[in-house]
Order: sequence, then C-alpha cells, then structure tokens
Amino acid sequence: MKKSHIFGILVIATAIVVIMSTAGDASAYVSFQDAKEMAEKGNDNKIHVVGTLTKDEAGHVVGIEPSPDMMSFKFQMVDENNETQVVYHPNPMPTDFLRSEQVVVVGGYHNGKFVADKILLKCPSKYQEEGVNT
Repeated sequence: MKKSHIFGILVIATAIVVIMSTAGDASAYVSFQDAKEMAEKGNDNKIHVVGTLTKDEAGHVVGIEPSPDMMSFKFQMVDENNETQVVYHPNPMPTDFLRSEQVVVVGGYHNGKFVADKILLKCPSKYQEEGVNT
C-alpha cells in the first residue's frame, strides 16, 4: 500500500473519532426531574435544562445569592414543568443575567445540588425588532 493511502486512511479514521466524541457530548433539553433521575442512574454527561428565573409580582428577579467574593452565585430557576430548583454557578454572574427572558443551564447534579458549568441567556433586547422611523 502506498504511503498516501495509509495517510488518507488515518485522516479519515481521525475524523470519525472526532465526530463520534462530539456527538456523544450533545444532549437534549430536559427538566430538573429528568436531570435528577439521570444523575441517580450514574449518567454524568452535561445536561441542558431550559427555564426562567423566579420573579416577584412586579417582575423583579428574586432568589439570587451572590457569594461574598462575587466569584460565584446561586439562583432560583423554574423549568418548563414549573419545578423550582436552586442552581449553583461557580463563576461570576453573566452580563444581562437579570434581564434574560429564558435561561439554559448546562451542568448536572452533584451531591444533590444542580451545578451549572455554563449559562446561556435569551435576552429580549437581542430579539426585539426595532421600529424604523422615516
């Protein structure tokens, strides 16, 4: 076999390994209950939970507890099944976190608590059409 054929086979094999490893990391959106059940079964893959922040009657976000050094925080989130869960995020609060319409947390349960490695936000300012004045 020629060296170019062997090199081509190695490139194709490497591409297949990369695709398989990234496909295994993808997950669907689940509720907190489903995420908890998955963690109890030993599934430690990253889990995506979509929901909203807990708000009072006036529309202000409630249930946020920043750490004393402001390098992490906890917040309350309501998933699509209306289950409220406290989520811990080991990083500072993202910009526009309090203005977000919807929140997606990526993480998993550790010692009975949901720990979010990533927070994805859907902010209203990014998706509203602005009127054009003529």
